Amino acid sequence: MANPSKIQLPNIRNLRPILKWAGGKTQMLDQLTPKLPKKYGKYIEPFIGGGALFFATQPEHAVIADSNSELVNLYTVIKNKPYDLIEELSGMVNDSDFFYELRSLDIKKLSAVKIAARTIYLNKTCFNGLYRVNKSGKFNVPYGRYKNPKICDEESIILASNLLANKEIVLGDYKLVLKKHAKENDFIFLDPPYLPVSQYSDFKRYTKEQFYEEDHVELANEVKRLQGLGCHVVLTNSNHPLVHQLYSDFTIEVIQTKRFINSDSSKRTGEDVIVTVKPIKKLRLKVVPTQINSQVSNYPSTRYMGSKNKLLTNIWNVASQFKHDSVLDLFSGSGVVSYMFKSEGKKVISNDYMAMSATYAKAMIENNSVILSDSDIVKLLEKNKKPDLFVSKTFKDLYYTDSENLLIDNIRENIKKIRNPYKKAIAKSALIRACIKKRPRGIFTYTGHRYDDGRNDLLMTLESQFIEAVKVINKSIFDNGKENKSRHGDALTCKLSADLVYIDPPYYSPLSDNEYVRRYHFVEGLACDWEGVEIQWHTSTRKFKSYPTPFSSRKGAADAFDKLFSKYKDKILIVSYSSNSLPTLDDMVAIMSNYKKVEVIKIDYKYSFGNQGNKVNDNKNKAQEYLFLGY
Repeated sequence: MANPSKIQLPNIRNLRPILKWAGGKTQMLDQLTPKLPKKYGKYIEPFIGGGALFFATQPEHAVIADSNSELVNLYTVIKNKPYDLIEELSGMVNDSDFFYELRSLDIKKLSAVKIAARTIYLNKTCFNGLYRVNKSGKFNVPYGRYKNPKICDEESIILASNLLANKEIVLGDYKLVLKKHAKENDFIFLDPPYLPVSQYSDFKRYTKEQFYEEDHVELANEVKRLQGLGCHVVLTNSNHPLVHQLYSDFTIEVIQTKRFINSDSSKRTGEDVIVTVKPIKKLRLKVVPTQINSQVSNYPSTRYMGSKNKLLTNIWNVASQFKHDSVLDLFSGSGVVSYMFKSEGKKVISNDYMAMSATYAKAMIENNSVILSDSDIVKLLEKNKKPDLFVSKTFKDLYYTDSENLLIDNIRENIKKIRNPYKKAIAKSALIRACIKKRPRGIFTYTGHRYDDGRNDLLMTLESQFIEAVKVINKSIFDNGKENKSRHGDALTCKLSADLVYIDPPYYSPLSDNEYVRRYHFVEGLACDWEGVEIQWHTSTRKFKSYPTPFSSRKGAADAFDKLFSKYKDKILIVSYSSNSLPTLDDMVAIMSNYKKVEVIKIDYKYSFGNQGNKVNDNKNKAQEYLFLGY
């Protein structure tokens, strides 16, 4: 082993890269180093290569990474076993036979130190320091025939070991590295395999990984995510039209460079670009929650799947910090968020593809003053001479008794006689609410009453539930001085707009379904009177075919979010989302960052009910709820 005491080390400031690396950034240091922020958290370089900027910068805290296992092994050995590496290198000679013998070795059979020594030796003695492998993954660059290459640079290895002592060295794909390690205020240097200037470009030989145009598009999306995260980013690439297109929102500087690897000396000049991305300044939202209007407490309580009743304070805390007079609630669901905004004096446009949700909004959001009187209730409960008996026949012995089914049919028939649209909406909403409360667990994915827990709602008669529901809905109705609106339709086709757009879509997860129709098909049928739906008669529950939605798959959801964010890019956006859902948190930030500055508020949350409890680490429906803020 080399004697450390005999090595006279120069100042670490003079440390240069250990390897000659095709595409290395030594010649660009004068342009790159001034672009580093004066203060930052960690230095992260996920395409470390020769590490010219890393060695020149010598950051105190850093994560360096690469997908090239030999490269990562080299830096790991330099960090942990520098003297063993020096001893191994000291016995290597600049000889053609030795070169090819060492090159032919199966590195799977070598120790980490021997692999690292082999990497340095081949790099110093092969043609132009080029790293290239064949289809079998074997190094295939020929001997370089240099007279006196410095195979063992003891000083540089020891200095590099000192620099790497407290640094994290990672083998992995850049996206995984950045997802795990990148935090607000970190500095990220990205030096990916360059886009080819032409089909004859030598850039593809810089590394054994191939980087195609679609990979560069993904990288650009990642850069936008990092910016939204609050990171400083500097990226290098060739002066290619696609680079200018992908990074048009950022500062791009074109510089002249030399290409040291090209058999044609006339092509050893080129143009690189340096892209500088400054972090988005965070809004620093108020930490202390803002109190919501007490009017909200009058909204009928519900166990509706996905209801945001528990998150109203969080939503208003974010929304109240922006000036806005109107709100578009694109997926209103239970209607409680729309009602909260109405209570705060905003003009509210409430939209949902479910007829029952649109009915709730018609009754309690759009409606400012109309209620059902006692005489109206009496008329709704009067026995109709010719009810159509649709429920009695279609759902016999499934959810309710014969007398209850007959009552439902009777009220349905009497609702049809009401002319006032708001009274009709209140009556439908009351019938829906009564049927849900009279149903164990409030859903229709099973038949019978096996989940009957004896609670008071189940002991009350259906007629009493209906009367009580009318009173509760009547109490919720108030005039906020605005012309509010309920819309029944697809969010993607909605042409209405507002200052603030709230988006709470069905959450897609491979662990559970987001089919509201499957759970609520019976009461959804009440809302639309089963018009325009296709009942699946072969099913035991007599459900009908679910409405088509892009949120039933990961790709469909991602595409839908992209369309919505693009459509409302000039509005304040608040998006409710769950940690159990796909696309992921990072995916969502990347998509939204294409159009808006993004902040993420994380809230610990427990769902009232669901079917993921025994699938997600037995978490009993615990998750984090995210509020994505786009501004």
